[in-house]
Amino acid sequence: MSIQGKVAIVTGASRGIGRSIAEQLAELGAKVVVNYSASSEKANEVVEAIVKNRGEALAIKGDISNVGDVKMLFTETIMHFGQVDLLINNAGYMENKLIKDVTETDFDKHFSINVKGTYFGCQQAMNYMEDGGRIINISTSVLGAMLPSYSVYAATKGAVEQITRQLAKEFGPRGITINAIAPGPVRTELFTEGKTEEQIETIANMNAFRRLGEPRDISNVVEFLVSEKSQWITGQTIRVNGGYY
Repeated sequence: MSIQGKVAIVTGASRGIGRSIAEQLAELGAKVVVNYSASSEKANEVVEAIVKNRGEALAIKGDISNVGDVKMLFTETIMHFGQVDLLINNAGYMENKLIKDVTETDFDKHFSINVKGTYFGCQQAMNYMEDGGRIINISTSVLGAMLPSYSVYAATKGAVEQITRQLAKEFGPRGITINAIAPGPVRTELFTEGKTEEQIETIANMNAFRRLGEPRDISNVVEFLVSEKSQWITGQTIRVNGGYY
């Protein structure tokens, strides 16, 4: 499934699932843009790891909740690598609160990053992506559950899945596929932060394999979706969750 010479933008690629995706795409021969919003140190660690493994990568800072930054991410990628072939809209935000505690600021931050960032990333892909490209948006398997404190986060990911579905026929004439991956609980900082070991173990036992997913479980599916073998799949959401809901 070589994607030798393709250029990939991975948002939120400085850690967790994003880092795994960036490194795996580089292993397959892609030139990777490691997007980050705050931690240049972590983003540069990813770039260094890719370069050490004889890959090619570049870290670009950008806040995807800002449309100007999203456009800059694409234009700088083209200035450096000459094209854009793959877009992984991975960057996301989650803060769990019961509805009585959710503020307008909380609501707006979730939607600005998770929905606005994904939507305008897709818009710039329409403007700049090469024909035959691939777009992958990241959703969540929480949508299949009814969990207290996840209402705003789940709402944003429901929107992401509809964006993915509704845009398929706009991208289709150019041979560009657009799909979403909905991970189950994955052992990342985003997931474990603020949870006790007991809570983590309880959630891990809710899938068929009674373990948390690992970032590589998700990036393995990304590998398939960016390959030519996935060219007849578009507008779909694949739930990569070990049987979690």
